[in-house]
Amino acid sequence: MEMKKRITLELRNRAPEKVTELVLDNCRSSNGEIEGLNESFKELEFLSMANVELTSLARLPTLAKLRKLELSDNIISGGLEVLAEKCPNLTYLNLSGNKIKDLSTVEALQNLKNLKSLDLFNCEITNLEDYRESVFELLHQITYLDGFDQEDNEAPDSEEEEDEEGDEDDDEDEDEAGPPGEYEEDDDEDDGGSDLGEGEEEEEEVGLSYLMKEEIQDEEDDDDYVEEKGDEEEAEGVQGEKRKRDPEDEGEEDDD
Repeated sequence: MEMKKRITLELRNRAPEKVTELVLDNCRSSNGEIEGLNESFKELEFLSMANVELTSLARLPTLAKLRKLELSDNIISGGLEVLAEKCPNLTYLNLSGNKIKDLSTVEALQNLKNLKSLDLFNCEITNLEDYRESVFELLHQITYLDGFDQEDNEAPDSEEEEDEEGDEDDDEDEDEAGPPGEYEEDDDEDDGGSDLGEGEEEEEEVGLSYLMKEEIQDEEDDDDYVEEKGDEEEAEGVQGEKRKRDPEDEGEEDDD
């Protein structure tokens, strides 16, 4: 009774629309249902109700997104057809340790089109002759029965499946991104082009400064030439004046 009260209180305190996984193992059901478990858990993907004394699935709420359902160690003997209506997207169903005896009971699971793994371990049906072959023939959609496929290959763990899916996503991202070396080469080419441009700019700057220096030198040479020419003209003027003064000086001497 205390367990039932605790589970009920826990369900009431949760926001059901946000719950994706729910474990209610060892809780005691009442009249085929657990108080607090209802259709408001619309995002639920995993539900475990092991050893809760379920005798029927008739009062199971509709859980459209549910993919994995654990119902081991209960008292279920039939009525499996309701699963296709209330949990149409189931991929994994564990009914081990229940009261399932014959193939006609399992036949009701044919409408679960997405079902890949079914566990009937410790059910009376497993004592039937050609049990595995008969179930695989009856349920074409399943890949694993009691944890093994038709070639006795063991089913992967849920964590391994998630890792494989993550690796596939990573591979797709790498393919979309392209080879890693491709962009590095482009970067190198861009760097080379930028280096070349800098070199040309340096050459232009050097050439420009060189030309400016030449122009300055030419101007200085022109100034020197003008000064030299002015000095020469000045010297010629002095010599001319001297020549004019010499005859005058000679005349003065004669008068004397």
